[in-house]
Amino acid sequence: MRKIKMVLEYDGGNYMGWQIQPNGISIQEVVEKVLSKVLKIKMKVYASGRTDSGVHAEAQVAHFTTDSRMTELEMVRAFNSLLPHDISVKQVEDVSESFDARKSAIRKIYRYIILNRDYPSALMYRRVWFIPFPLDMSAIMEAKECLIGRHDFLAFQGRNAETKTSVREIYRIDISCKDDFIYMTFEGNGFLKHMVRNIVGTLAWIGKGKMPASRMKEILDLKNRRLAGPTAQPQGLCLVKVIYPDDCQ
Repeated sequence: MRKIKMVLEYDGGNYMGWQIQPNGISIQEVVEKVLSKVLKIKMKVYASGRTDSGVHAEAQVAHFTTDSRMTELEMVRAFNSLLPHDISVKQVEDVSESFDARKSAIRKIYRYIILNRDYPSALMYRRVWFIPFPLDMSAIMEAKECLIGRHDFLAFQGRNAETKTSVREIYRIDISCKDDFIYMTFEGNGFLKHMVRNIVGTLAWIGKGKMPASRMKEILDLKNRRLAGPTAQPQGLCLVKVIYPDDCQ
C-alpha cells in the first residue's frame, strides 16, 4: 500500500468549502469522486485543513492511500483529465506512512487581498474583497503588530469551531500595497475557523476609522468576538502554502 501526498489548486467560488457538506457540493467530494473513478475503488482524501465556502487555494495539501501501480505523473494527468477547470492537481508524490497532511503540518501561509478604490473589478471580483472607502494604512500597520506571537485568538474565532484550544502563534503578518490592491500575508502554526477573515475585517474597520488601532490589543486580551470587526468576505482569502518538517516531505 502506498501513501500519496497531493498538492491541489482551486478556485473556491463554486464550492461549499473543502469538506463534504449536506447542503452543497464541496471540493473534497469532487476530488474523491475523480480519484475513485481513476483508481477504481472508493477513495477517501484527507486535507491539511478545511477551507471555507468561497475560499481559494494555491497549494492545498492532501493525502490518500492506494495500491495502484500508476506512476506519479500518470496520476497527475489522469486526475486532471477528469477534474473541472477550477480544481487542479499540481503534484503527487509517494511519502512515508507517517505523513499526515493535517497532523504533520507545522506552518500555514494565507494571503488576503483587498481591492481599495472607487470601482470594483470585473475580472478579479472572485479573488478580492472590494472596499470603496479610503483606508488608513498607517493605522492598519500599527494595529496588526500586537497580533504577532503566541496568543489566545478566541476573539477572532468563528462560531461552532471544533478545536481544543484557541491558542495559536502568528509568526508574521506582512501588508503591502500595489496599485489599488492591499495584500495581507499571514504565517502561523495554525489558524482557527474564520480567524484570518475576522482579523482582516477588524483591520478594515480600523482602517475606516471605526475604531482606533489601540483597540486591537484590547479585543485580543478580552477574548470577546463581539468587540471585533466583521468577518471579511471569503473570496479575498487564499491558502498559499502548507509547510512540513524536512523529514516529513
